[in-house]
Amino acid sequence: MGTNSTLLESSDGAREAGRSVVGRAAWVVLGSAFVGWMFDAMDLYLFTMVMVPALSDLLGSSQGNAVQIGSLIVGAKLLCWGVGGILFGVLADRIGRTRVMFCTMLIYSVFTAASAFAQDWHQLLLLQMLAGFGIGGEWAAGAALVVETWPERHRAKAVLVMQAANVVGLIVASALAIVLSWAGWRWVLGVGAVPAVASLGLRLVTPESARWKHSHADAIRRTGPKFGSISEIFGAPLRGRTVAGSLVAAAMMIGSWGASILFPTLLRDFFPSAGNAEFTRQTGIAFMANNAGAVLGFMSTLVLVSLVPRISRRAVYAAFCAGAWISMIALFSAAKTLATFRFAMFGFGFFALGGFGIVALYLTELFPLHVRATGQGFTWNVARLFTALGPLFVSSASATLGFRTVGIAIATAFGIGLVAIFFGPETG
Repeated sequence: MGTNSTLLESSDGAREAGRSVVGRAAWVVLGSAFVGWMFDAMDLYLFTMVMVPALSDLLGSSQGNAVQIGSLIVGAKLLCWGVGGILFGVLADRIGRTRVMFCTMLIYSVFTAASAFAQDWHQLLLLQMLAGFGIGGEWAAGAALVVETWPERHRAKAVLVMQAANVVGLIVASALAIVLSWAGWRWVLGVGAVPAVASLGLRLVTPESARWKHSHADAIRRTGPKFGSISEIFGAPLRGRTVAGSLVAAAMMIGSWGASILFPTLLRDFFPSAGNAEFTRQTGIAFMANNAGAVLGFMSTLVLVSLVPRISRRAVYAAFCAGAWISMIALFSAAKTLATFRFAMFGFGFFALGGFGIVALYLTELFPLHVRATGQGFTWNVARLFTALGPLFVSSASATLGFRTVGIAIATAFGIGLVAIFFGPETG
């Protein structure tokens, strides 16, 4: 009896140790997901960096309002991002995480690069919308792959590291805007082809989720649950999680994207006579301050989760929402000099962009394996559908109310998130 007990304890101990060991496959998966999400963010923000110069060039001096048309393009791109993200999330559950992740990388990189050859704003609109389909689909597949490959003990940290790639992508986009400002906006967008080459190499070395393969095989034999079902995430057990997750993601996205559309206009006040090249460079510098804050925000969440693994996800999210609300009001009401503007951009980056770390972690913990990518893809990207209306509202409202007033009004989105998080479950 004593021997059996000892063997049982040894077996349990070995199993527990196995759960905490990070193998080579886990590191390869994290590296691939990080690179994919980084390039996703890079291609997304490249257009934001060159929106004003590109449309000024395509429209000419007497052909419409560059800000209004830019808002239309960003809104349409976000709409396609949301639709693509939901569809590819379902596909990731049905056909596999790696296939979808690298397919979406090809889509967004090819069409971002193709945007460099646009001859008018209609072509630019179409190409950016097609790029949006791919950008929306990459995150759900990559996040699900990381969650299912990393040991439970280290899973939250791995998700936060992957999510930090979004900030790295923004940093790369900002650096490209600064370095290539002399070459023109077409060269900046042309760099968007790089992920297509990277995706081909990553596809060869990145393993599929073993947990997904085993569960998917059970589903094919009709001994497991159905994979990739939209109706299931709205069934009685998961409906509340789906609604809460969608609101939590939407609040952060609406607030951050609504503000980012106004940043170039806000910056133009400090450089009213700057040419396209100089303004592109200054935009990149301003976003670097935003990036620095975001990096610190992500690091803060990573340290918190490392020190206190079961820390309340809801409390951390609420703190980031409150900080984003305050910093956004400061940005649009108190930033009257270039120095205070950059400082406020740093604070906004810390809370509004850094807050996406806890959002990503929370969403990955809401859903079971067979609908994980579907649930993550839906909650993350239905928020994009809400956000898609933002640029159109910002453009029209700014014309009548002034962009500073509109910026302060958009900050209330973070207040909605502050309330919504406490209607969702605690996952920590």
